[in-house]
Parts: sequence; structure tokens; C-alpha cells
Amino acid sequence: MDSLSYKTVSINKQNADKQWVVVDAADQILGRFSSKVAKLLRGKYKPSFTPHVDCGDNVIVINAEKIKLTGNKWTDKTYIRHTGYPGGQRSLTAIEVFEKDPNRVVEKAVKGMLPKNKLGAELFRNLYVVTGAEHAHGGQKPTELNINELN
Repeated sequence: MDSLSYKTVSINKQNADKQWVVVDAADQILGRFSSKVAKLLRGKYKPSFTPHVDCGDNVIVINAEKIKLTGNKWTDKTYIRHTGYPGGQRSLTAIEVFEKDPNRVVEKAVKGMLPKNKLGAELFRNLYVVTGAEHAHGGQKPTELNINELN
């Protein structure tokens, strides 16, 4: 028996199979949608998943302005930040953030589901969120992916 067939292949940056994927956010619930996008960015749907390597796909999210939040989250969910000065804590509700930039709600939800380290920052750079159905990444020939088929 060939003992080399039992080797576990660890993926690195050079031999990772990264694809470009388009995902439609229209009528999707924010948290459930964001967790699936985070898993796509991380590469957890691939059989060659390696935890410490960026082996996930580049994800383009279209129709970010059509995302849904359940319950009273539009008014009750708060995004807190700090200016760095004493007494500089500021907060905005989800509707205020959404009115300012609809993409930011999806970006913040996905970023919160990625690792809080250098790898998470690198993975977040593979996310492209746009309003509307048109995106500027046609040259990469992305494939359309139905997010509802993923578990």
C-alpha cells in the first residue's frame, strides 16, 4: 500500500483554490445571511479548508439595500463606537447606519463573524458589498450562488 496517499495536504496561499462568487442579499435576514457569507469568506464550505490560511472565496454581495432585519432591530439594535477621547462613546441605531450607507450594515455583520486577528482582516478584504444589482467585478467572471442552498 502506498503510504503517501494518507498524507493530509495543508493548503497555503499559493495553492488555494479561490473563486469569485456573487450572492444576492434581496429579502434575506441579516444575521443568517451574514453567517453564510462569513463561512464562504473563510472557506468552510470547501473540503480543503485550512483554519490558519485564507482559502475562502471572494464574495460580492449585491442588493444590500434590500436586506431584512426581524423584530424591532431597526430601532433597537445599536452600533457603538468610541472617538478615543474621554466621554467619546457614540451610538447609532441600525436605521441610522442604514440610511447613511446601506452597505455598512452588511459589512459590520459579516466582519463581526470573522476571526478577530490578522487573518480576519485579510478575509474581510475579500468582501465586496454593493447596492443594486450591478457590480464592477465582471472581469473576474464571478459565478452566481444561491445562498439558500447552503447550510
